[in-house]
Amino acid sequence: MTRPFAIRGIDHVVLRAHDAPALIAFYADTLGCPVERTIDGLTQLRAGAALIDIVARDPHDAAGCNMDHLCLTLESFDADRVAAWLRENGVAIGEIATRYGAGGYGISIYLTDPEGNGLELRAAAD
Repeated sequence: MTRPFAIRGIDHVVLRAHDAPALIAFYADTLGCPVERTIDGLTQLRAGAALIDIVARDPHDAAGCNMDHLCLTLESFDADRVAAWLRENGVAIGEIATRYGAGGYGISIYLTDPEGNGLELRAAAD
């Protein structure tokens, strides 16, 4: 099977913050990324065509990482073919669902890369 997709670009990155208000102020006030929306402890800031999402870091998170996940937009997205390709390449995947991203709502799949970084692959907005 050949890879059934091509990457268009970065949709969003989710950062975990020790001090979410300070991090939001940095991206909004210092860098000029306007707040697009805030929902259930998640603040989304517009960075050109992409989003920077900020969530409070769990103080009990022993891993110490501050990136929750990176989201890549795919040129074409046939969920069944993408899932089959990933599984064929030994990648465990999470639930295929509709989620919000820089281009609005779209179908996506969660997975992790070989270093354990969270990754989301999503359909491009129509």
